[in-house]
Amino acid sequence: MADADPLSAYNRKRDFSRTREPAGRRGRRQGNGFIVQKHDATRLHYDFRLEMDGVLKSWAVTRGPSIDPADKRLAVRTEDHPLSYATFEGTIPKGEYGGGTVMLWDEGTWEPVPGKSASDLEKGHLHFILHGERMRGEWLLIRLKPRGREKRENWLLRKIEDAHAGSADDLIARNLTSIRSGRTMAEIAAGAPAISLKGKKGKAFDAAMAQADRAVPAKRRARAGSDRPPPFQPPQLATLVDAVPTGNGWMHEIKYDGYRCLVSASGGKVRIFTRSGLDWTDRFAPLPAEIAAMNLPGALIDGEVVALGSDGNPDFSTLQQLLKGEGKAALHLFAFDLLQLDGQDLTAMPNIGRKEKLAALLGEGAAHVHVGDHVVGAGERLFQAMCGAGQEGIISKRADAPYRGARTKNWLKVKCTRRQEFVIVGWTLSGASGRSIRNLLLGQREGEGLVYAGKVGTGFNAANSAGLVAALGKRGRKTAALSVPRSESRGAQWVRPDLVAEIAFAEFTAENIVRHASFLGLREDKAAREVRREEAMPTPEAQSSIQISNPDRLIFPEAKITKGELAEYYARMGAAMLPWIARRPISLVRCPQGRAKKCFFQKHDSGSFGDHVKHVPIREKEGNEEDYLYIEDSDGLLACVQMGAIEFHGWGSGVADVERPDRMIFDLDPDEGLDFEDVKKAARDIRRALEDMGLASFAMLSGGKGIHVVVPLTPQAQWPEVKDFADRFARALAAQEPDRFTATMSKAKRKGRIFIDWLRNQRGATAVLPYVVRARELASVAAPVTWEELDGIESAAHFTVKDAALLLDRASSRDLRGWGEAHQPLPAH
Repeated sequence: MADADPLSAYNRKRDFSRTREPAGRRGRRQGNGFIVQKHDATRLHYDFRLEMDGVLKSWAVTRGPSIDPADKRLAVRTEDHPLSYATFEGTIPKGEYGGGTVMLWDEGTWEPVPGKSASDLEKGHLHFILHGERMRGEWLLIRLKPRGREKRENWLLRKIEDAHAGSADDLIARNLTSIRSGRTMAEIAAGAPAISLKGKKGKAFDAAMAQADRAVPAKRRARAGSDRPPPFQPPQLATLVDAVPTGNGWMHEIKYDGYRCLVSASGGKVRIFTRSGLDWTDRFAPLPAEIAAMNLPGALIDGEVVALGSDGNPDFSTLQQLLKGEGKAALHLFAFDLLQLDGQDLTAMPNIGRKEKLAALLGEGAAHVHVGDHVVGAGERLFQAMCGAGQEGIISKRADAPYRGARTKNWLKVKCTRRQEFVIVGWTLSGASGRSIRNLLLGQREGEGLVYAGKVGTGFNAANSAGLVAALGKRGRKTAALSVPRSESRGAQWVRPDLVAEIAFAEFTAENIVRHASFLGLREDKAAREVRREEAMPTPEAQSSIQISNPDRLIFPEAKITKGELAEYYARMGAAMLPWIARRPISLVRCPQGRAKKCFFQKHDSGSFGDHVKHVPIREKEGNEEDYLYIEDSDGLLACVQMGAIEFHGWGSGVADVERPDRMIFDLDPDEGLDFEDVKKAARDIRRALEDMGLASFAMLSGGKGIHVVVPLTPQAQWPEVKDFADRFARALAAQEPDRFTATMSKAKRKGRIFIDWLRNQRGATAVLPYVVRARELASVAAPVTWEELDGIESAAHFTVKDAALLLDRASSRDLRGWGEAHQPLPAH
């Protein structure tokens, strides 16, 4: 690739009288930008470009970048491009070099990892870090050895395992619009205007903004954040227990060693509150600016602000130094719950469902904004790993529990070492210098007063002592604020009891005095009046209150599966199912005597299902209201199974607002003579058609013959709009390829075709939900799959009840993380 003029090849290949691409001129040499352009030329690919030596070094990544470290994507080296190409988005005329549509898909900065340099590129490898809007973290480019007379340079682009790694479908399948203009590829190809604000001021700027607002698609405007950020509300608190709870009804997260916070965001407006409601937006800078740049819709997010120590783990002392303006570490937000989104209160949703929506909202986050990982079941393994890494412990949460702004047993904390908050009531000076701390004297609330809790004499250092001495010096008082044994009070200086310290210690003595205590830091986010002793309680059992009668009754005679085994499947899969089934009107397929006997649909209930199955009144066509069924937790699921339910079918909307759907379903129903390969090809074609409209979609095996293409929606449009869109979309596809598709239910018109069943997308219609067992011979299961793995699946009934362990592992895997969730309004049509 060496050339006296590195852009000569670029200029030679283009006729600039025909293409709007910029002519090649070398730029400044010290820049470190990068861009990725989605390029629909002879074949769709992604042009990955790194700024070096005043040009953009370029590779065509044939299948697009993947954040799965197992993927090695072919990247073909192309000619260097000018720096001005970093702003190009549009259409290259047909017949010209690279003719086709170009989208600005990502941009940001890059740098080599420490110890490496840009010159490594000439050696055939480059290990680097990206700070983009979509591509982040560590990456690797490696040149392959040339074969024979091969002239082009073939490289491999691979993601390195880090906090920004994910599944193969996470990146290109869910980011379908331009980062600059918000347009889809189809809109760019059609010439929808892209607006430049560069150099515009005053009225010209206002006019360009108004033009941009008309041109940018609705899904981009929806994130513009014109609404006020949601107000603070009290956070949920965890109860200390003595052991990790067991069973698949619990999800387990790392207990981060930092400051609990609630992030209130809407577009560029961001506020960050402590757990007591203090506004620490300024103190947590620059996190608010980074969150603002994500342009989130109105959201209230629960999480923890931390700083990472030299070992890469959250470290409270490092965080304190940083908040004092000392040290060079960065603040990170680890988000783990979502309380509000787009004006909708999510607190009644199951824990696991809120977490799914949070993952979809934040996506890959930002450089310092992360979604906290969790595991379902297997909490003891996570706890051992955290303790082995010297971390504080874990938080265990009931997967089906709502959010409550109080301390509950639905959230439990299990600590590796004992840590609690104490009130500082006095201190003693070091005998050596007389100016430094020897001990802090501690107290905790008991009833309305303070009781003595002992001393702490370690953990003080140059980084924390000066500020602590200054704070204590301002709080002096003549007498102790509590009763202290005379042997403990010798030489003590007493202080006003309003400073809270976090202390690590081995245990409490019989006299409730701490042993082997170590000072960790001051807690400015907690009031002294709230500091009470925490006692670890016995871990509560997670057993269901639902008793299954006749557990030996054979429900699936062909597969030899009993009612008890069916109930066990739903009990195990409850956490995976709840994001999709909870708080959604449902219809049941009940087969009280087994699937081979009489089965029937049921959507209403007079109360025979018990208290765990809820009712929501819904107006019907005739104008009268009827009570529809819904459930909130795993007990509700099992209560339905006890009543003979096998299948669960759900509305496309939730009980909070039944008139605004949060998903569309295109159910591909093949004629009897068609092969499953035909159905898979149809699903992929529908996915591409939806992508052209800026809609991400997900594949689900129906458990029967077909595939459901699931399109998440921000619940804004009402049923008539969604039904009309689905109808038009399906009929357009059928009109384009009448030999393959039909949008009509008629059996006669389905002969040799696939019926695109869009009728699921009307008020009152239902579709089978993820992980639901089908009332079929082999007890097959409706199962989410990635688009990538769909190629290797040979049947829509690939998974059965007997695959419960595998399905549960898949549900919490990296590949299916965020499946079925995306923040995308219905496009205008």
